[in-house]
Amino acid sequence: MNKRLIATWILGIALTGCSKDFLTIVPETALSSATFFKTQADFQQAVNGAYVPLRPIFNERWWILGELHSDNAYYARNVLFGAVDPTENIADFAVPTANGVTANDNVLQQYRYDYQIIARANQVLALIDGVTFDSDATKNNLKGQALFLRGFAYFQLASLFGKVPLHLTPVTGRDDAALPLSTTADIYAQIEKDVTAATTLLPNKAKQEAGRATSGAAKTLLANLYLVQKKWDKVETLMRDVITNDGYSLMPNYDNAFSFSTSNKNNAESVFEVQFLEGSAGYNGNLIYRIVPTPITSAELGVITGTSNPQGLSGENNMIPTPDIIAAYEPGDKRKDISIGFVTLSQSLRANKEYPYVKKFARPHALHQNTGTNWSVYRYAEVLLFMAEALNEQGKAAEAATYLNQVRTRAGLAATQATSQADMRTAIYQERRVELAFEAKRWFDLVRTGRVKEVITAYGARIKANPTAYYFPAGAVPPPNAFTVLDDYYGLPAVEAALTPSF
Repeated sequence: MNKRLIATWILGIALTGCSKDFLTIVPETALSSATFFKTQADFQQAVNGAYVPLRPIFNERWWILGELHSDNAYYARNVLFGAVDPTENIADFAVPTANGVTANDNVLQQYRYDYQIIARANQVLALIDGVTFDSDATKNNLKGQALFLRGFAYFQLASLFGKVPLHLTPVTGRDDAALPLSTTADIYAQIEKDVTAATTLLPNKAKQEAGRATSGAAKTLLANLYLVQKKWDKVETLMRDVITNDGYSLMPNYDNAFSFSTSNKNNAESVFEVQFLEGSAGYNGNLIYRIVPTPITSAELGVITGTSNPQGLSGENNMIPTPDIIAAYEPGDKRKDISIGFVTLSQSLRANKEYPYVKKFARPHALHQNTGTNWSVYRYAEVLLFMAEALNEQGKAAEAATYLNQVRTRAGLAATQATSQADMRTAIYQERRVELAFEAKRWFDLVRTGRVKEVITAYGARIKANPTAYYFPAGAVPPPNAFTVLDDYYGLPAVEAALTPSF
């Protein structure tokens, strides 16, 4: 675990620009861009700070927006709680949206976290070339990380909203804070520019400090951008480079592809993962406590978490595996029992008190609500699946099968029987669904492949026809507006829209 990387961002104030006027007096006791960004160590600390919002993004929001908002996971409704909350609206595809904006708090917080990353990266990129470093390699590494993080944040924003303001320099005042929305094409172009530069500035995994962005991570992010744009030849070129030169490999056991609370972090399969640290330093997560079904007693929870002090949870919880994803696994697929477990909730209002839960994230740890399990953003398995898809879409189904089958073999499955391009496409989509289940990929896959209305309409109809199969107590049903908002993009946050007239 890299404690320096996950050190808390200590600059609690916005870093502002400095006038060139020699009469301008900068208080030496105040932290600002004029007093802070002077040394190599300052930039190291600033880049560390740009990573920090990744923890709340992946612990609190991204799985809601990318997985709960799909047919892989659903919201375990507790009718005793009455009012519908913003997370349930996302699970029900019923996010209140008007004139392109929404008041949903999950959307707002995700938007703000991404712009925190962008603002911190912008400050680094605006000033780093004006400071002398011990070596060009050190400067390039930090600059590459800032470019990667800015590109990554904009890729998340573009995936969620399509159009957002494109800030590339530090905001110094109210006048330049409210920019108009940039087109998706312009945002993609900037991501491509940033991340392409990062691929050349960053070292590979073998030479990089554990947990930081690498050239392989940058190439994978860039390939993801090209995948969305259907630039298949570019995806192939990048993924062939990663596969051939970057030293990643599949962990022999699927269970070991993911970090434990205190071990197995940044392993051979990890291309990029968000760092958490169990303990009292404030760098911990609590994802499993947000997604385990409830109400759950301390004894029932203790079996899942392994803690010495389990405490029951009574609130409504999220990301319960659906019957659809459970049925999606082929017979003999080793990933099913690793990814999904079952627990009986004695306090449930349902007649069938057995619930599935996301077992792949239920890693043993010491204390209640305090985990150190990292979040895998990109794994080598996805690199192989990117490669398979890129090859197949170029009419190279036989070659695509070689990469697809590496993933299947690790799962204990026979080689794919798909030979035609259409059948191979279906096989790749299926493999992505089960290999990457609960890793916040499913919704974005549905969007980029144009299957949202087809898949989610049918999914919603199944829930309405049989609510008890989807964790509703007897007599409870989805709200009337469920599965009525099937847009590819979320509405922009209403609070930010009110501050930015150009929205």
